[in-house]
Amino acid sequence: MNSLVPLPVVLPLVVCGLTLFIGPRLRWLHRLITVGVLAAVVAVDVILLVAADRTGPLVVHLGDFGPPLGVTLVADRLAALMLLVSGAVTFIVLIYAMSQGMADREESAPIAVFHPAYLVLVAGVSLTFLAGDLVNLYVGFEIMLMASFVLLTVGATEPRVRAGSTYVVVSLVSSLVFLCGIAVCYAAVGTVNFAQLAQRMPELPLGVRTLADVLLLTVFGVKAAAFPVAAWLPDSYPTAPAPVTAVFAGLLTKVGVYSMIRADTLFFPGNRLSGALMAVAFLSMIIGILGAVAQTDLKRLLSFTLVSHIGFMLYGLALGSRGGIGGAIVYTAHHITVQTTLFLAAGLLEKRYGTTELTRLGGTMRSAPLLAALWFVPAMNLAGIPPLSGFLGKLGLMRAGAADGGAWSYTLLAAAAVTSLLTLYVMAKVWNLVFWRAAATQPAEEGDVLEESDDPDSAPDDAGGGGGGGAGGGGGTSTATAVCVRTTTRIPRVMTAATAAAVLLGLSYTLLATPLTGLADRSAAELLSRTPYVEAVLAP
Repeated sequence: MNSLVPLPVVLPLVVCGLTLFIGPRLRWLHRLITVGVLAAVVAVDVILLVAADRTGPLVVHLGDFGPPLGVTLVADRLAALMLLVSGAVTFIVLIYAMSQGMADREESAPIAVFHPAYLVLVAGVSLTFLAGDLVNLYVGFEIMLMASFVLLTVGATEPRVRAGSTYVVVSLVSSLVFLCGIAVCYAAVGTVNFAQLAQRMPELPLGVRTLADVLLLTVFGVKAAAFPVAAWLPDSYPTAPAPVTAVFAGLLTKVGVYSMIRADTLFFPGNRLSGALMAVAFLSMIIGILGAVAQTDLKRLLSFTLVSHIGFMLYGLALGSRGGIGGAIVYTAHHITVQTTLFLAAGLLEKRYGTTELTRLGGTMRSAPLLAALWFVPAMNLAGIPPLSGFLGKLGLMRAGAADGGAWSYTLLAAAAVTSLLTLYVMAKVWNLVFWRAAATQPAEEGDVLEESDDPDSAPDDAGGGGGGGAGGGGGTSTATAVCVRTTTRIPRVMTAATAAAVLLGLSYTLLATPLTGLADRSAAELLSRTPYVEAVLAP
C-alpha cells in the first residue's frame, strides 16, 4: 500500500511530459489522457485515505534513503483527506474547462499550454500535501507557482499579465522568506525532515523556536491569503478564466492553511502563538467580509469572502484543541468545494450574460432557473445555513471556542457570528440583484453595439447556440443603467453538469457528516499526539 503514496505526484508529471510531446494538434488525445490520469489520481486518493485511517500514516522513502538525507512522502489522515478533496475538485474543474473551450484554443501555438500546466499544478498540490520535509514542501510551492503563473496569464490579456505579475512577485517574496525559515530550522537542529524536527524543536531556546515559527507561519499565511498579507488576492484571481479562478480560490489558499496546521501541531506544540493567530483570524473574518459587502463585481465579492472565511480555519488552529483542529479540518474540506462551486457558477453567469457586474445583471431566475439553483445551494452552504456542511463546520468551531473559554475565544465567537450573518447578507444581495429583481439590461435593438467582454472565455459559444439576445426584458430598478451585453442563449451542458457535480460534492459532506467529522476528529488527535507520524517516518 505504501507504494501508492508517490502516485498522485508522479502520474500527473509523467502525463504532462506526454502532452507536451503530443503537441496542440491532437486535442481529443489531450482530453482523454488528462481526464484519465486525474480519474486515476482520485481513485488512488480514495485508497490512501482508507488505508491511512485504518493503519496509520503511510510512508515512502524515495530511493530507500531514510531521513535526514532521503526524500520522504507521508500520507496520514489529514494529508489523505486533503488529497481526496483536492483531487475531486480538480477533476470537476478540468471537465468544466474543457467544455468551456479554454483548453483548446491552442491550434496555432507552438506548444500546448493548458493541459500540461494544469497537470503540473495538480502534481505540485499533491506534493505539498505529501511532503515529509521542508525542502520538498518548498519544491511543491514552487511547482504550483510555475503552473499558476501560466494558468493565470492564459490568453495574455493585459489585465491577466498584470495580475499574474503581482501574484508572482508576492509568491517570490514569500519564497525568499520560506528559504530563510528553512535555513533557520536547519541551522538550529541539523535537519529539515518533519519527524526529526518534531523531536528536536522543543529542545531549542524559546527565541529560536519563536523565530522559526513566525517565519513559517508568515509564509503559509501569504499562501493562505490571511490578513494582513491578503491584499494580492482580490486583484489577482478575478482576472483569470473562470475555471482557473475556481481551482485557485478553492484549493491553493487551503494549501497554505494545511501547511499552517501541519507546522504548528508537529513542530511547535503548545500553541504559544495562539494570541497572534486569534488576532489574524479576527481581522481576516471582519475585514474580508466588509470588503465583500462593498463589492459590485461578483468575482471580487467572492474573493473577499474567501479571505474572510480563511479566518474560520485559523480560528480552529489558534484554539489548538482537538475540537478546534477537527473543526478547522472539516471547514477546510467544506470550503475547498463550496468556494470552487461558487466561482464555477459565476463563470456560468459570465458565459451566458457576458459580465459579472451585479448592476448589469437581473432577471436570471426567469431566464436561467437551473443556473439560479446552482448558485443558491453553495451560497447558502457558505453562509452556514443548517443543516449544510458550512453550518456543521462553524458549529464545531464555535463549540470548541466556547469550551476554550478565553477572552480571545469569545471575541472570535462573536466575530464568527457576525461574519456568518454578513456572509448571508452578501449572498442575499447577490441573489436579489442577479436572480430575483427584474432584468437591469435591456434587449438589444437593431443597430445597438454589443459590449465586448475583456475575457475571451466569456464570449458566446457558437457551438452552444450563441446569439445576440439580451438578458431579458424589464426596466430594472430605479438606479439600474440599461446596458447591452453580449449573451449566449445556451451554456454548454457539460459546463452545467460539472457545476452540478460540484454542488452535489458539497452536499455529500452534509449526508456524510458523521463519518467526515469522525475522520476529522481522529486526524486532529493524530496531529496533536504527533507520535504516530514520528514513529511511522523514523521506523527502521
